[in-house]
Amino acid sequence: MAVIQRISAEDLVSADTRAKFAAKLPEWIFGTTGGNTPCVEISAGAAKILLDAGTGIRVFGKSQYVPSDHHYHLFFSHFHWDHIQGLPFFDDAYNPASIFDVYSCHEDPEKYLREQMIQPYYPVPFEAFTKNFKFHKLTEESELKLKDNCGSEIIVNACEMNHPGKSFTYSFEHNGKKIVYATDVELKAINYDNNPAVDKVFKNADCIVIDSQYTVQESYRKENWGHSAFCYAVDFAIHWNIKKLYLFHHEPTYDDKKLNSILQAARWYAMYTEHSDVQIELAKEGVEIEL
Repeated sequence: MAVIQRISAEDLVSADTRAKFAAKLPEWIFGTTGGNTPCVEISAGAAKILLDAGTGIRVFGKSQYVPSDHHYHLFFSHFHWDHIQGLPFFDDAYNPASIFDVYSCHEDPEKYLREQMIQPYYPVPFEAFTKNFKFHKLTEESELKLKDNCGSEIIVNACEMNHPGKSFTYSFEHNGKKIVYATDVELKAINYDNNPAVDKVFKNADCIVIDSQYTVQESYRKENWGHSAFCYAVDFAIHWNIKKLYLFHHEPTYDDKKLNSILQAARWYAMYTEHSDVQIELAKEGVEIEL
């Protein structure tokens, strides 16, 4: 519809005029950001790591990326519904051969996952899943080491962030590269303080996927809701010397045009603060990041 509203009879005269018309269209018209709730995949060798189990995990289950050994490392930032509601619709969870190592800094993760699958909320119980679910409790002080198929280590660290009910951020280091998953974060001054747990997670990361749900104006109206403005995410990446930033956890009421305007504003803000070297992108469904 947005394309139709822009086109005129003159734009349709020839192949040349049609090509010129298409070239002038804004970037946001050519695709959609997507509307599934959070699920991010990390591949390190043959190791398959999934971050949260929002509705995006259902889409992942229909893709060609399901590992041949059906072994998953599933990390939960927290257990608000939009981060767990996709798990009952994840096909491979019902495969008896599947193996799930589930990691969380919260107490009783199994209890939370089970309770969303009881009547009347869902017709199929948690017991219908594979029996190979193993739960692991993480702490900010502990450092988890996983193995890829070549024996290389994947080093995982966690730290607590400001969000109602507590949300935890994770970093993953593999072969000298580090990516940070920082969903559902309301950035505060304390997040800029140096301490061992925070340093391990954020310092000198190659890439961060971070909550940047609001504009500044909206963040003022929604203080203590647990989400950040995009410019705060830019400041945060600069502070921790992170060169690639993906704006994440988009406001559901924003359309693609609005999200693209936020992306442009974030890039202009980085230039204004003389940090144009920070690469800023919009997290979209299906986007692949290679480090």
